[in-house]
This record gives sequence, C-alpha cells and structure tokens, in this order.
Amino acid sequence: MKGDASRVIALVRAATKAVPGTNSPTVGGCCGASRETHPVAGLATADADRLAAMFKALGEPVRLRMMAMIAATDELCVCEITPAFELSPATVSHHLKTLREAGLIDGERRGTFVYYWAQPDALDALADLLGHRCLRAT
Repeated sequence: MKGDASRVIALVRAATKAVPGTNSPTVGGCCGASRETHPVAGLATADADRLAAMFKALGEPVRLRMMAMIAATDELCVCEITPAFELSPATVSHHLKTLREAGLIDGERRGTFVYYWAQPDALDALADLLGHRCLRAT
C-alpha cells in the first residue's frame, strides 16, 4: 500500500515537472505536451467561460436530449419538441431558453410556433475541445 502511494506521488511529480527553461509544468497525461503547445492549456479565459456555459447547459439530461434532437435536424419546431418530453410547455420553453442563452441553439418565431436550430460554431467549439487526442476516451 505504501509503495502504491509512492508510485502515485512519483507519477504526479513526473506529470508536473517543469519545462526546461521555464517555470511552467508540463500538462503531462497521454501526450506529455507542454503548456505552451497544448491546445487546451492555451484556451483563453473568454473561450473557457463560453464553453463552460455550454457544458453547464448540457449538464441537465432534459436539455442534453433536446440538444440532440435539435442538432439531428436542420431545424425543429417547438411543437415537435414538447411532445417528446413529459414536461409542461413552460418547462420546455425554460430549457430551450437556457440552451439559447448558452449559445447552443438559436430560434425564430414563425406564426404561433418557434423553430430552433443548432449553432454550428458552438458545436464546432465543443467538438474541437473534446476531439483533442488527450481528451478522447480510450
């Protein structure tokens, strides 16, 4: 047991060793890229805030399912979204508003209904972040 703890400490130290000529530790992990070359470590604060808001919105299972429905089509009418959930129309509207405020979807009123579509830039930003080989599930 004590040997396991020592190994863990050694792995943590190795993963966070300083990059030669700087005081920056490496990111470590699967690819061992330095902070200077690692695309996630170079994520600007504004981009991180934007992505965090998107992930937060998708953290609710109902919103994740709604997002999947909307992203699977060019556009989707609220009249097609509401029956898919055992929720009141007001609750569905609240969830759609949260997705919209997070920048994941946009919509347009046409007569009595609102049509929603996924924001391609938002989906690309999420895919770029999750698509990096250090973040992929193995």
